[in-house]
Amino acid sequence: MSKEMIDAALRRAADTKACVIGDGVLRETAAVFKAQFPGVARAIVVCDPRTRAAAGERVEELLREAGVDVAEYVLEPGGRTFHADYHYAAEVRDAIAKAAAAHPGEAMVPVAAGSGVVNDLVKRASGELNIPYMTAATAASVDGYSSFGAALRSPEGAKQTYPCPAPRAIIADLDVMRTAPAWMAASGFADLMAKVPAGADWILAYELGASEWHDSAWHTVQDGLKDAIGDPEGVAAMKTEPMTRFVEGLMLGGFAMQDMQSSRPASGAEHLFSHLLEMRDHTYKGEIVPHGIQVGVFTLFMCRVYEQMLAFDYSRLDVEQCLRNWRPLEEQERDGAVAFAGTKFPEIGVKAVRAKFVDRDALRARLESFKARWPQIRARLEGQLVPSAEMERRLRVVGAPTTPEEIGSTVEASLADARKTIFMRDRYMSLDFLAITGQLDDFARRAFSAACP
Repeated sequence: MSKEMIDAALRRAADTKACVIGDGVLRETAAVFKAQFPGVARAIVVCDPRTRAAAGERVEELLREAGVDVAEYVLEPGGRTFHADYHYAAEVRDAIAKAAAAHPGEAMVPVAAGSGVVNDLVKRASGELNIPYMTAATAASVDGYSSFGAALRSPEGAKQTYPCPAPRAIIADLDVMRTAPAWMAASGFADLMAKVPAGADWILAYELGASEWHDSAWHTVQDGLKDAIGDPEGVAAMKTEPMTRFVEGLMLGGFAMQDMQSSRPASGAEHLFSHLLEMRDHTYKGEIVPHGIQVGVFTLFMCRVYEQMLAFDYSRLDVEQCLRNWRPLEEQERDGAVAFAGTKFPEIGVKAVRAKFVDRDALRARLESFKARWPQIRARLEGQLVPSAEMERRLRVVGAPTTPEEIGSTVEASLADARKTIFMRDRYMSLDFLAITGQLDDFARRAFSAACP
């Protein structure tokens, strides 16, 4: 991976025009601001108390020295931990609008100084105000800095991606990121490793005729991925070269989402387990479990599921048995409704069913084609995946959990969620396929049994 890959991704990105990664690059904030927002002399820095100390104060100082009039908005100034809830985005939006109203007719640029939550809140707020923004990343914790859309919990409690443009410019100072708690880099590394089974889910869905393909987005994420996650020891030690590759990998995931205007290039079934936990306000020992930490557990699970799939000869798939597992739309809609009955978002499952539904004849054609091409599909999946034992080792090296119990969940709850993920999104994944082949429950239990003998 190299700066050339970042430059190529920027040329395809819909929104981001500059991304500076390296040791000490926070000092370039004002120069990047001036280049990307020519003629603008006002900014509002949005942060929380921790990220204000890490970078926000310095960003404000640098901008003022460059002649920019800077306002500030601090989220939860008392230091209370907060989540990426939509009401905070509305709070940020109102703060930006109020600061801008004090100088009518003059452009103002929001600057997010923070990690994933702060960035997503400013991203959505800026999108609602239809103004560009920039971000100074304070931790290597997510791929969302550069992504299209903001992953927020809705007022009803459902985790969803709100459409909004990515930042115009990103500053990712490794020295600043080194000051963040170690778990944040572990979270980001786990989130980046998720692109391995997520890529397999995309391959499988495409080969089944259940997903579109976007070649440039695929290559943006995948071409340098194995290099980016190849040195967990170096990342754990915060060494410059492996940290640079790792942070570049995070940014490239977001750029691919900009390119495709979808999170498909960067997330698969492993992310949906995390979304389900977040929608239930899941905590462990009184604390919110970070998104990437959750994702890492289910990334390992999905790699183990895929190993079982690769060991099965789908060229001998009993298509007629699969068709007996198929159910009419009305029955599947009822299943989708039951999946989220009693929640504030009961319609999610029904919408997912309708989006992914195919009739019996279409399913037969899909499965027969898949069966005939299994050797080629298997080879493609095999080339995508990393052995689960190695994935587990890397997660451990960076300090990321690998079992449901380590994040305050259980195997039984996770097995139930494996079924529920099917009703979470309109995106087709391996677990949808295993449900129709009748292998989902068995493969899922075996995958978790590998973690809990």
